[in-house]
Amino acid sequence: MFIAHNDAHLFALDFGPGPRELLAFGGWAGSWEVWAPTLGVLSRSWRAAAYDHRGTGATVAPVESITVANMTADVFAVLDALGLARPVLAAESAGATVALLAALQRPERFAGLVLVDGLIHHERRATDPFAAGLRTDFDATIAAFAAACVPDSEPDGAAVRRWGVQILSRSGPAAALRLYESVAGIDLRPRLGEVTLPVQVIHGTADALVPASDARAMTAALPRATLHLIPGAGHVPTMTHPIEMAAAIDRFFSAESRPIET
Repeated sequence: MFIAHNDAHLFALDFGPGPRELLAFGGWAGSWEVWAPTLGVLSRSWRAAAYDHRGTGATVAPVESITVANMTADVFAVLDALGLARPVLAAESAGATVALLAALQRPERFAGLVLVDGLIHHERRATDPFAAGLRTDFDATIAAFAAACVPDSEPDGAAVRRWGVQILSRSGPAAALRLYESVAGIDLRPRLGEVTLPVQVIHGTADALVPASDARAMTAALPRATLHLIPGAGHVPTMTHPIEMAAAIDRFFSAESRPIET
């Protein structure tokens, strides 16, 4: 279905029996598909919902409307349109920035957070080779990014990288660049202590884009967080380790007491 909100038509879908609910979205130029393998497993016992944030997948939105404020507001529009009562909010990579902002704004709307290989501090650079690459050779830049996300050692690495290129390419140069630049200068690390929700932090130990040390620091700063490391996983364990991802989420939110690091 498409959800009309603030000049955008957001593509969303949900499946699974419930009663527990989870809403997921991707990072940077990644559509909901980056969550598809994990949600396929999780939906056996959860109501699993997802959507394409602005600039990705099937969602239609003016490039100039791609802002962090609009993407944060979109989270609540999707919640309301799908009739999600109080889901776990799940995001990966740069999507963690939007998920944390939504949780800080209205924590009562969520049962908790899942942050996967989360990127929550974004440097503003005077000279940025990645942004330049998106402008001058989009296809090569996307291919290099997908290769960095998925190490050769990952299960079905070549196939996942090819799928990743297809997902990222649908954004197009203008939207991908806008998504990248929209978070420049944001640093949520000083606000992590304000997050009152339980948070499952999941991170691949072989992530070449966001080091596992960032995940450890984020977990330590969050009052109610647990870290689950996936040995050998790169930047998108939602695609490469769906069974372990789903099991970690299910275990964390099934526990009656705060889990310890695994």
